Amino acid sequence: VQLQASGGGLVQAGGSLRLSCVPSGRTFSSYAMAWFRQAPGKEREFVAGLYWSDSSTYYGDSVKGRFTVSSDNAKKTVYLQMNSLKPEDTAVYYCAAGYGCYDPGYWGQGTQVTVSS
Repeated sequence: VQLQASGGGLVQAGGSLRLSCVPSGRTFSSYAMAWFRQAPGKEREFVAGLYWSDSSTYYGDSVKGRFTVSSDNAKKTVYLQMNSLKPEDTAVYYCAAGYGCYDPGYWGQGTQVTVSS
């Protein structure tokens, strides 16, 4: 099982980035996909999650209204659109998959997102 995340980078506060995650190795049609993040010295934080089966979505309180998680089923890709970015959004963002979006069992490598003030 592999989860390939991409799209991180450096952006100014107020800007936008879109992260992508492509799972491979097994069928995730009945699974959940999720994004987590971890900033230096802080615990890992749930950002957003999505279920392939019905496209239901869930968000962490700190990103509600600014971030949007979506999927392209044909491309088997999950996206995290991040708008109105703040310096406190700076972290390594991880794509994950599993039976539940809050406690996934599979993790991808992280992609760094840095928001400058």
